[in-house]
Amino acid sequence: MDRIYDGTVLIIEDEQVFRLIYRGVLENAGFEVIEAGDGATGWAMIKEKKPDLVLLDLILPELSGYDVLRKVREDEQTKNIPVIIFSVMGADKDVQKALDLGANFYKIKGANSPSDILEQIDQLIGKSK
Repeated sequence: MDRIYDGTVLIIEDEQVFRLIYRGVLENAGFEVIEAGDGATGWAMIKEKKPDLVLLDLILPELSGYDVLRKVREDEQTKNIPVIIFSVMGADKDVQKALDLGANFYKIKGANSPSDILEQIDQLIGKSK
């Protein structure tokens, strides 16, 4: 997918290898990428930076991905920021809980490639130049 984007994506993920993989794909597509390794830091960055989109893991130290998502959707300043969950948790109940809390998409790590995530981002913010 050879699109060039203009926007900021916040990756909230405790595993550095996943942050590196997604950072590379997103930066190659033209995004500015910022990162947080835990939920509390991620929530603080959402409030401060107001990214165009958040890639959010569910299993995080400090504050779970579910809690971060809940805070995003309850806050007037952040409630419209698109959130894509990417997690190893693929049970129907996990997916449904995240969607009920307001996730825009739910992607299972390992079952979806970074380019699949990029396609979802395109659907959500489509800021192609």
